[in-house]
Amino acid sequence: MIDNPFVVSTQYLRENLDNPQLVVIDCRFALSDPELGKQQYQTNHIPGAHYLDLNEDLSGSLQQHGGRHPLPDPNELAAKLAAIGVNFKETLVVAYDDSRLAFGARLWWLLRYLGHDQVALLDGGWRAWQAAGYPVTDALPTSNLGTFVPQLRQEWVVDIDVVKTRKDLPDVVLIDSREVDRYLGKREPIDPIAGHIPGAINYPWQDVTDTQSYVHPLAKQQQRWADVQQQTELIVYCGSGVTACVNLFSLELAGIHTGKLYAGSWSDWCSYQ
Repeated sequence: MIDNPFVVSTQYLRENLDNPQLVVIDCRFALSDPELGKQQYQTNHIPGAHYLDLNEDLSGSLQQHGGRHPLPDPNELAAKLAAIGVNFKETLVVAYDDSRLAFGARLWWLLRYLGHDQVALLDGGWRAWQAAGYPVTDALPTSNLGTFVPQLRQEWVVDIDVVKTRKDLPDVVLIDSREVDRYLGKREPIDPIAGHIPGAINYPWQDVTDTQSYVHPLAKQQQRWADVQQQTELIVYCGSGVTACVNLFSLELAGIHTGKLYAGSWSDWCSYQ
């Protein structure tokens, strides 16, 4: 278990489920079956957990450009967070999924982008909770209305024009978070064009955790980024700005605070090709 405010253990969560200053959010999702996560949540989930859907809640509406998962409207997301009892800069939000942080990290990053740092990911995710034998339920939670007025950290996001302008500067590193085959253009299961943005180097997002969704130790996170930690700016992308957040989470764990999200990512970049 990493000693870090952005990661909590299943034991910690079990002991704090009744804490009124804590809100649990289920982020399970499957890109290949967009209804699956919601169905899984309705079948059973951690007691008291609310559900936020990648497409409906954690992304905005699709346009010609901007990628497959544009950032959501911040005020709309803030209203949804308030509705499930999140108070800005007060409530600890614990997010979980069953996909090695792929979707929980999107919510983790979005909350911090909105100015709310009180957010952590559940180490080991849903499977670890089940493996521990902790209770599950299909009951839908109730909550008191919170107050959430976002204070956007707009400098954390870049668009295609910024990427084009800055990616080849000597103190800037462009990081592709997809698995190696997609980075190399050998395989592209989702987007119409294979390959990567010229100049990008590859740090696959799956390397942040082990196969059981447990976050690798702090020393390993730091070692992973040793070659780029001195750079002034790290621009991180993936297919659509979702799993890039896992790398941004890893950077934060490693004590590197220079990461920015190219929100449209490869799906935006190749829409101009």
